[in-house]
Amino acid sequence: MPSLRKRKGTKYWFACFTDADGRRVQRSTKTTDRKLAAKLAAQFENVATKRATEAQTRRVLSDLHEQIHGSPLQMFTVQAYADQWLGRKKDECEAVTYSAYTGAINGFLAHLGAKKTQSITYLTAGIVAAWRDASAAKATPRTANNKLKIVRTFLQSAWRDGLLPDGNPAAKVPVLASADSTRRPLTIPEIKTLLTVANDEWRGMILAGLYTGQRLKDLAGLTWNNVDLVEKEIRLTTNKTKRHQFIPIAKPLLDYLEALDGGDNPKAPVFPALYPHAVKDGGSNRLSEQFHGIMVTANLVKAHPPKDKSTGKGRDGARTKTEISFHSLRHTATSLLKKSGVSESVTRDLIGHDSADVSANYTHTDASARRAAIALLPDITA
Repeated sequence: MPSLRKRKGTKYWFACFTDADGRRVQRSTKTTDRKLAAKLAAQFENVATKRATEAQTRRVLSDLHEQIHGSPLQMFTVQAYADQWLGRKKDECEAVTYSAYTGAINGFLAHLGAKKTQSITYLTAGIVAAWRDASAAKATPRTANNKLKIVRTFLQSAWRDGLLPDGNPAAKVPVLASADSTRRPLTIPEIKTLLTVANDEWRGMILAGLYTGQRLKDLAGLTWNNVDLVEKEIRLTTNKTKRHQFIPIAKPLLDYLEALDGGDNPKAPVFPALYPHAVKDGGSNRLSEQFHGIMVTANLVKAHPPKDKSTGKGRDGARTKTEISFHSLRHTATSLLKKSGVSESVTRDLIGHDSADVSANYTHTDASARRAAIALLPDITA
């Protein structure tokens, strides 16, 4: 039977009821109205009872299935679905992304303990929120938020597969406030300063980052196969979202590319010194470090502290957080396009929409609209 109690230091009634595991638990009703609190307490226990009944029903059905067919009824536990999902992801994404997925999901399973062997339908927003908070306590809010996004994607897939009839519980869990998660665009004066201190290849990378809005690894991995100087267009498939991009080449970037010696090999990299890092697992970290060094030279950020040999932390461990990076050029491009009056759809198409609710095959806008948009970007080489 559910009951009510008051806790010292709070004005709200707490509901006391038996959960699906047979344990006596308490939950705040967030109300001072005793009658309403009593109704909520009854509802809490009713939901818990239904979950317990569902578990019993599943066990009975499984036993019947085993008696008739010789094997238990297949039901997805959290662990079983996680194994299947990670198995699919291994062939769908890069090694570094798969590693992040594996770390987050395994951490989530470890937090669940014995509950990982229960039906995935038993997961609630409260369970996910508790794991999020535990992750933040071990690391930082930003790290916990990144892991939460992965678990959201994992459970969204379970919902699409029909395993979560009540929806994605992780979608109801908000991210934590994080002071170090702020990122801002690079300003035009900052970009001009970077161009003055960068070597020739990085100068081209900076121009490409601003005038295409693409990610660091995608640009460093360009070959002359991706560049059509006749049609004045760059064509590539992004590493992260596998989206096919067709981007008109802005004049400042076109002038840079036309001055390069492309040779006769279409498979030759546009940026030979940077290309090996783009095609190597973990190489993007090296590219990020190189760009950070350029920002340090330009006096835009501070250098990372040297590595502490006793703790292993420092440049190769916990880095100094900065509000700007190469990715900031992507934000700058987006900001400039919008300030120039370019529509949301054209801006998304040019930059490459990577939201989870937009398909990687998002319909491309008219080529003339893309060219007109790129032409509005300022010439920072003038």
